[in-house]
Amino acid sequence: MAPDLSSLRQEYTAAGLSEADLAETWHEQFARWFADARVLREPNAMVLSTADGAPSARTVLLKAVDERGFVLFTNRTSRKGRELAANPVASLLFPWIDLERQVVVRGAVEQVTQAETDAYFHSRPRGAQLGAWASRQSSVIRDRSVLDQRLADLDRRYPDEVPVPPFWGGTRVLPETVEFWQGRPNRLHDRLRYRLDAGTWVIERLAP
Repeated sequence: MAPDLSSLRQEYTAAGLSEADLAETWHEQFARWFADARVLREPNAMVLSTADGAPSARTVLLKAVDERGFVLFTNRTSRKGRELAANPVASLLFPWIDLERQVVVRGAVEQVTQAETDAYFHSRPRGAQLGAWASRQSSVIRDRSVLDQRLADLDRRYPDEVPVPPFWGGTRVLPETVEFWQGRPNRLHDRLRYRLDAGTWVIERLAP
């Protein structure tokens, strides 16, 4: 029997968001909300949406953010890597549901420097470093044993330092819009957006 979804309803009453509440810049406002989100599991989890003909989405982890944008790291031969190369724009969604909040980002993308990639890769645990080599991300494999065997082989191949894979690196989303969404009663949510307009950031309210 199909579940009855029409009766699932949650009123959002935790807080509001006014123009007076906002920081001067999107990255200061994001830092404020991210500090609140630290109580959640995986507060840096975000949905990355890409498109090359058809849209696709997946959850990834934010690994750096500053006034330039939002950084994630991935295998560049994966589906998302190929789509970002073919159509270098992306959207990010931070679904902080327990706080009745979302942050939605849209913008062009660029690769981070090799120095940034190297620094982050070498900060990862050894298992994650080897995993970056072991997985030919998004390719079809026979079964789990393929990954386990590759990991064991790589552990023997690199007994000391693990080099950075040449097909792996960081991507920065350069925001053109950053929307802060706060749930409100009666589905009349607060949506305040920073939008880059001819080099200047403007703040505007969107209808829910």
